Amino acid sequence: MTDIEHPGEDAVPTATLPLDAWHRERGGRMVEFAGYWMPIQYEGIMAEHLWTRENAGLFDVSHMGQLTLSGEGVAEALEALVPGDISALKPGRMRYSLLLAEDGGILDDLMITNEGDQLGIVVNGAVKWDDIGHLRENLPDDINLNHNEDYGLLALQGPKAVAALARLVPEAAGLVFMQAARAEWQGYAIGLSRSGYTGEDGFEISLPNEALEAFADALCAMDEVKPIGLGARDSLRLEAGLPLYGHDLNEEIDPVEGDLGFAISKRRREEGGFPGAGRILGHLADGAPRKRVGLLVDGKLPVREGARLFDGNTEIGVVTSGGFAPSVGAPIAMGYVPRDHAAPGTAIAAEVRGKRVSCTVAAMPFVPHNYVRKLGG
Repeated sequence: MTDIEHPGEDAVPTATLPLDAWHRERGGRMVEFAGYWMPIQYEGIMAEHLWTRENAGLFDVSHMGQLTLSGEGVAEALEALVPGDISALKPGRMRYSLLLAEDGGILDDLMITNEGDQLGIVVNGAVKWDDIGHLRENLPDDINLNHNEDYGLLALQGPKAVAALARLVPEAAGLVFMQAARAEWQGYAIGLSRSGYTGEDGFEISLPNEALEAFADALCAMDEVKPIGLGARDSLRLEAGLPLYGHDLNEEIDPVEGDLGFAISKRRREEGGFPGAGRILGHLADGAPRKRVGLLVDGKLPVREGARLFDGNTEIGVVTSGGFAPSVGAPIAMGYVPRDHAAPGTAIAAEVRGKRVSCTVAAMPFVPHNYVRKLGG
């Protein structure tokens, strides 16, 4: 008997997504993730991974938190909590940013969109309630925060995603990477963004919960689209060098250590004014003591999260994500090492089941990104 099957008085039952029955009908093997039952695979992680790299894969990411902020001075108010230049974000544009603790540690990574009359924010499912509490506590009282629980989120990823989605929503073809738009499908108001978590071209589509099943059916009726589970989502993002919050990022790690310095906008580097600015700007100027790096693994034995990293007999760091990379044809990983071990080409070792496995620090991404940054290009 497990707590999931028979929750105790203090246990929180595992929640279900709006498409739970849809996944199960299609053979989805459901696992608990971020407090929800989610499909880890349908026909197999390797096949689903490669399908997404070559065609179009449909992911249900409705566990993510979809928030909106509005009110006078909302961009400036949010800038007190994140290191991005939100005031300069134009309508229809998106920005990756970081919710920071007082000391500069990362509370979450998130996507911020200027929707014209409000800011849209997508946060990670595992910490969305913590994020909402943090925002409510730290934003001015006259800033309105809404959690849009009546909307789900789908991600369509892969080189054939644009052709498939444009058959249903023609506006999709007019977007480029990190652009967003509002549209309509069968009378439902939906939100589109050309973004995602695989390194491929793709889109995220926000729809009312009651429209999710019909929309997913319409996409999966197309030859180039198949539903894809969490397993392939993880291997795809690992190949793309993208961190997963709670694994590769946490409150102990600041943006420079996390190799996310690009998320600190130029104006904010000059002006500061965000949590932990002294620590973070110091690391930008002088180098952080440790850094998130990619690792190419010798042989076929996967190196998983938690594996200790060594230089000779000296323990120097830890693996935070790892596994077999189908598009690379070999195991890969990412983890944290001291800055004097962070240069690509540096030889180190990981400990797996009491044995040392040779690894080489590698530049990320492991597989080139295929984002569409200009139409026709």
